[in-house]
Amino acid sequence: MSCQIVSRCTVLFHMVTGKLKIKFPLPMSTWETSTVILVVHWRWILLSLLVVVCAAGQPDRTVETVLPALSYGASCWSSIDLQNLGDRPVVADVEAHRSTGALVALVGHDGITVRLKPGERVSYRAAIDDETTGAWVKVREPIASTALSPIIAVSGKTECVAANELRTALREVAYPMRNPWYSGDVAGTGAGEEVSLINTTERAVLASVCYSSGTLVSVPTQAHPAELVPLCSTAFDVQIPPFGSRQFPVEHDGNSHFSLKTRGEAVVLQMLRRVEARVNLYSVDSTIVFGGEAPR
Repeated sequence: MSCQIVSRCTVLFHMVTGKLKIKFPLPMSTWETSTVILVVHWRWILLSLLVVVCAAGQPDRTVETVLPALSYGASCWSSIDLQNLGDRPVVADVEAHRSTGALVALVGHDGITVRLKPGERVSYRAAIDDETTGAWVKVREPIASTALSPIIAVSGKTECVAANELRTALREVAYPMRNPWYSGDVAGTGAGEEVSLINTTERAVLASVCYSSGTLVSVPTQAHPAELVPLCSTAFDVQIPPFGSRQFPVEHDGNSHFSLKTRGEAVVLQMLRRVEARVNLYSVDSTIVFGGEAPR
């Protein structure tokens, strides 16, 4: 009897610790066999419950909102404004990045996690002292259920001082797209406009830029019929590093047409217009529409 008890205890110990080497005294009785099967079944039940509990702790989905083109420096600063529009508390991550992609802290706040009570409004600044117009912020709001909607309103503004005058430009949120692109005549845009590109992922993004003087060429292929496309007088490809940003001027050496194609899973494009020649401040041209695909 003592030997049978030891055998059953050894089986239970090995199953819990994950060791599958089991020894039994022979011949093994019917009762002992049923005991082993019961232990194995309970092990799988406990494992299944653990998976369910872990899955229940994960959010159903996460909404990512991007606030592009934030300026910082000796005469410029930008604010990131968040407001909880719901009737429940909410937790979100606020990731501020330099144009190089480097993650930076929020002034006066520890970490990136922000907790907002119902109706609460907060404002932050990125801890950036050097001159830049390409800083940006990503707000990640986890949504715990399909029955719930995002409740954080994200906004921002950039302010610059020039000749003892304060100039302000509002920032508009944007949402990443897959392989977004832009193509248009320079005459249809304002003077000094730039396209802001942000790579919101951990992988590099390829951007292909084309400046054309108006010459059109036709390149027929078997897959596509002949169509007229601008002949690039200046063209180049550039890799945008993970979480990096870059701004491309629409005008270059008297071109009449500008196009930009990207290859990346989650890219933000936004057209910026200089507010005033003497101020390094840009406003968002929301009339421009970019082509692209929704992220997978």
